[in-house]
Amino acid sequence: MAVAQKNPSADAKETASAPVPDLSKEQDLSAYRSMLLIRRFEEKAGQMYGMGLIGGFCHLYIGQEAVVVGMQMVLKPGDQVITGYRDHGHMLACGMDAKGVMAELTGRTHGYSKGKGGSMHMFSVEKGFFGGHGIVGAQAPLGTGLALANRYRGNDNISLTYFGDGAANQGQVYESFNMASLWKLPAIYVIENNRYAMGTEITRASAEVNLSRRGLSFNIPGEQVDGMDVRAVKAAGEKAAAWCRAGKGPFILEMLTYRYRGHSMSDPAKYRTREEVDKVRTMHDPIDMARHRILEKKFADEAGLKKIDGEVRDQINDAAEFATHDPEPDVSELYTDIYR
Repeated sequence: MAVAQKNPSADAKETASAPVPDLSKEQDLSAYRSMLLIRRFEEKAGQMYGMGLIGGFCHLYIGQEAVVVGMQMVLKPGDQVITGYRDHGHMLACGMDAKGVMAELTGRTHGYSKGKGGSMHMFSVEKGFFGGHGIVGAQAPLGTGLALANRYRGNDNISLTYFGDGAANQGQVYESFNMASLWKLPAIYVIENNRYAMGTEITRASAEVNLSRRGLSFNIPGEQVDGMDVRAVKAAGEKAAAWCRAGKGPFILEMLTYRYRGHSMSDPAKYRTREEVDKVRTMHDPIDMARHRILEKKFADEAGLKKIDGEVRDQINDAAEFATHDPEPDVSELYTDIYR
């Protein structure tokens, strides 16, 4: 028997209508630039993939930029970030160099994993980024382990573990929730609910579509957030971070977001209509909303924003140029960085 379920988009509208604190001029402009950097990077990566310059899998983050940018605004040095395979945006938000990320995508020597990790496996301990991970949900226990290390060391650092609505149904996620709550670990679990996982509408795959409630049986508080509004993300992130740093245990944030492209570059995304995608792009795009807000508040004028866009495009073009001319790894690299 079919069971009627609430459409997550309705939750998104309700969340979007809730008032959120404004950002300062510096914060708004910084967030705008960061989101634009991720958007332009991913657009260029998509082009390069189509040209055969990027091999393997490639999962673009276009549309979800506000989530990582807003959450990064609440972190401090020593905090850790870990995520799944849709990870380029997380790397850039953490401050990793676009040249190094693009070089890794093209399998070059100066990529973040020496050209051997590709799109799904890059790391930067210096920036507190502990990887994209190709196994669905694998980052949940790893991120919980990072939180355990913080608790063991007695610092007030937190670990931020990102995963999607599809990974939210994995068993290892719930084992991680149980352990994190039992030991009151400083872990924020950010569920990036883009509604389709690999290609299945969340209402067809999840008995409970409000994913912020997934931690209730483990006594973990949760909150639904408009993941398309960088202000709402930052406000929710601050609340969750304060909870964790106070020693109260983990927190779940469900980011109601949306990806404009398919699951990966090979996905035609025929499971949704073009009208649906266009509606989100037109009415609730994270970058457009930030742009209109900046203009309304007179933080910058059209010329100023056009300058930012030009600078970002130049940065991405430089990264692409670097990545296509950087040498490929020597064959001897096949035998380095290997655990035996």
